Amino acid sequence: RFFGKAKPKAAPPSLTKCIGTVDSRAESIDKKISRLDAELVKYKDQIKKMREGPAKNMVKQKALQVLKQKWMYEQQWDNLTQQSFNMEQANDTIQSLKDTKTTVDAMKVGLKEMKKAYKELEDMMEDANEIQEALSRSYSTLELDEDDLEAELDALGDELLADEDSSYLDEAASAAAIPEGVPTDTKNKDGVLVDEFGLPQIPAS
Repeated sequence: RFFGKAKPKAAPPSLTKCIGTVDSRAESIDKKISRLDAELVKYKDQIKKMREGPAKNMVKQKALQVLKQKWMYEQQWDNLTQQSFNMEQANDTIQSLKDTKTTVDAMKVGLKEMKKAYKELEDMMEDANEIQEALSRSYSTLELDEDDLEAELDALGDELLADEDSSYLDEAASAAAIPEGVPTDTKNKDGVLVDEFGLPQIPAS
């Protein structure tokens, strides 16, 4: 641009500001109507005191002129107050819509948070159920058939007998029986009396 930057556009006036302007104009007109009312009262008093004639007619003409001004201002006042009322209604509607939108937005956020909380709760309940199921699960031992166990035991005994050397059992069976009662006196090669273990006997005192 040749003449510098363009001025930024002014923001459009708000309804609240427009309502204030209209109300201010209506208030100014209302004051004018009050002054005209005072003039009319004065002219009416003059007319009552005057005789019929040109002077009285002149005062009547002035009073009629003031009355016309009063009607004009009253019409303007009515229009302004109606405009103010309409704008207030529109402003209230807009504000109500804004409040509704704010409420809906807040409810949307709350709904998302609630769904998130419910999802977390469902996950926690699912985990809790899995843990409870694991804790209550029965870890019982393997059930075995007693006939199978007896057969296994019999076979195991046969294997042990087949593998082990049982010659010591034969020697034990063929060994001389231990004499019962008092053992007989024997002597060793030196002619000393010994007991059943081959040890010299101690002579009785």
